[in-house]
Amino acid sequence: MDLDDVLGSLEAVGPFFTVPYGEEPPGPGFRPLTELYGERLGPYVAEVGGRIGTGPGRVAASTAQFGIVSRLWSLGLGCAALGGSVPDLAPDRVWWRLPDGGSLQLWLPAPAAVLPAGALGETVLGNLEVLDAALLRAYGVSGKVLRGNAASGLVGALRVLLDRVPGEGAVELAAGLLADGGALAGTGEFVHEEGLGVAFVRRSCCLYYKVPGGGLCGDCVLRTR
Repeated sequence: MDLDDVLGSLEAVGPFFTVPYGEEPPGPGFRPLTELYGERLGPYVAEVGGRIGTGPGRVAASTAQFGIVSRLWSLGLGCAALGGSVPDLAPDRVWWRLPDGGSLQLWLPAPAAVLPAGALGETVLGNLEVLDAALLRAYGVSGKVLRGNAASGLVGALRVLLDRVPGEGAVELAAGLLADGGALAGTGEFVHEEGLGVAFVRRSCCLYYKVPGGGLCGDCVLRTR
């Protein structure tokens, strides 16, 4: 399957799993993620903070990162499961805009570089290295929290994917990233059982409990303390 076909098939999985793809963006306002990770990061975190009621700060910064990483994992993992490859998700290869209402929107410009499925972790986490470094500098969000967000977003994407399409290859990719020696080793306890799905308990907190009415996430470390 080419990328057009894969992204078309992923529409049935859910809106997080596919993005428009083509030579022209599907509307005005799309810019490379490199700009979001640069001069537009402050306004974006402030917007997220306004929407969740915390104002700009560590909680908003963590929430903003979690939203982006969840989109990247969903897109990459879905492509790996259905097409056996992943698009290059470097910050200059993924474009974004934030509409007045609704969540962050992404677009992939064509032609897209296509990588082997095994490059999923490298391309997603390479993208996040740029974002996480900026969030650490500007907001002091710890690397442990941000790596935990990355792990949680990966498992969340995997859980939704497995509910809708066969995904043994996706399970193997996620398990490898979370295992000892993997890029996300030490971020939490991951379990997959055939027929029962996946479970994950992270070893850090995304700080969402500080959002008014937020509570604890299902995989939060604070649930076990």
